[in-house]
Amino acid sequence: MKNLLLPILAICICSACSKSSQQSHESEGEDTSQVVIDLQDGWVSLFNGESLENWKVKISKHELNDNYANTFRVEDGMMKVRYDGYEDFDQQYGHIFYDESFSAYLLHLEYRFVGEQAPGGEGWALRNSGAMLHGQSPESMLKDQDFPISIEGQLLGGDGEHDRTTSNLCTPGTNVVMDGELFTPHCVSSTSKTYHGEQWVTADFLVLADSLVQHIVEGDTVMTYYDPQIGGGNVSPVDPEVKQDGKLLSEGYISLQSESHPIDFRKVELFDLAPYMDDQASLKAVLEELRNR
Repeated sequence: MKNLLLPILAICICSACSKSSQQSHESEGEDTSQVVIDLQDGWVSLFNGESLENWKVKISKHELNDNYANTFRVEDGMMKVRYDGYEDFDQQYGHIFYDESFSAYLLHLEYRFVGEQAPGGEGWALRNSGAMLHGQSPESMLKDQDFPISIEGQLLGGDGEHDRTTSNLCTPGTNVVMDGELFTPHCVSSTSKTYHGEQWVTADFLVLADSLVQHIVEGDTVMTYYDPQIGGGNVSPVDPEVKQDGKLLSEGYISLQSESHPIDFRKVELFDLAPYMDDQASLKAVLEELRNR
């Protein structure tokens, strides 16, 4: 994480900590040199490389845990998304959810796009997938619901010719704050490079509860925004009791998408930052350690 935006983080960490301590700004200059952090204690491998244990599948038009046509599978130590059992994709958007919710964390993914798009997949879904952050639970989704209410770190592969950034932001049923204003468009591009072909790409997502989110590609921070919250459209149908517009998202479920193009994930792991959120010095120290790893 060599290029985490620490000057921005210093401000945002204060904001995050102020939710639990009114003295966070007073501690802005705390000395972190005496804080000892063991990174091994915080990392959790969400995918074990052998099975889909601890994951739940929700595919639009199908019941919870109906892994239609073996869309999500484990082969060669990787979590794979495949469509060889589909005659027509037919907008059967899918998501595989880790079965525990998280509040503050660094999510680490290693992914690659492979092969050809499923028949019937939309043009915009070519080499398109995503990591859904702070999402609603799979149990709360309606049978025909297309996407979970969530913040999406959109993963895109290049088409071999045009510029096409990855780790963009999309907002199914949500809004965020950017440049001090509520951001309501559905998607916005990051500042990343384009990754063509079937190369592996590393994507990290730094999430500090309902304060700050950063997208990081190959160590470079390519997107920063604040105050993730329920709102807007681009998700349907949806239970109105779940879609409480204006509600800040301080935690939620992580899921990975099936949007009609095959994709592999060889690493899905998470560093849990929740234990450090009430102690600004420790939070700064652990982020510094993660930055240098």
